[in-house]
Amino acid sequence: MSNTPENGAPTKRALIVGAGSGISAAFARALAAEGYWVALAARDTRKLAGLAQEVGARLFAVDAAEAAAVSELFARLDDGGGAIDVVLYNASYRPRGPLIDLEPEEVAKSLAVTAYGAFLVGQQAAKRMLPRGTGAIFFTGASASVKGYAGSAPFAMGKFALRGLAQSMAREFGPRGIHIAHFVIDGGVRDPVRGRGDPAPEGSLLEPEAIAHTYMAVLKQPRSAWSLEVELRPWVEKF
Repeated sequence: MSNTPENGAPTKRALIVGAGSGISAAFARALAAEGYWVALAARDTRKLAGLAQEVGARLFAVDAAEAAAVSELFARLDDGGGAIDVVLYNASYRPRGPLIDLEPEEVAKSLAVTAYGAFLVGQQAAKRMLPRGTGAIFFTGASASVKGYAGSAPFAMGKFALRGLAQSMAREFGPRGIHIAHFVIDGGVRDPVRGRGDPAPEGSLLEPEAIAHTYMAVLKQPRSAWSLEVELRPWVEKF
């Protein structure tokens, strides 16, 4: 599949930051199927070679927690021609353990990747969407966006901040034509590449393709009825 703007086919462009094998890969496939040219950005792009070939995407190596790196990423996309219509921030970092045993440097990195990086990417995307008065910026949240768990304080800190960022951006940019949406992924996501799959009990994991289906549905919403936040969980979950 070739979805490069140079071929003259697609006019819509998407960027996924923190691309990997689960949600972001499924979303990339869904976007490509809808005619989007897709850019995939991650610290290590080697793991994305197969996906990039499958959907005709371009790969960009970036540290999302570094302001200069994010600015360079968007500058390179500008040089590639055409505006970015959709941005998904999917990056996070999750040190685990008892709070008294956590390394401060690891906690700082978790906040930088999960929340500060989202700010950097959201800022650069909004700068480019505002003059056109259109675009969508999505953020992948988690159960930890709304409830902290023992042994996972840094992740909750970052995801709470991400949710606050999305709410603030929606109120600032929604009236100016930019759709901001935050997705609370309340449960484990099937991802055999990362060791999360069979033999998991049937229905206990969210399917990445199903999540991507919801992302696409939100992307297509009329602006008269935009969603700011959507919560997804396995159908067998008791809550």
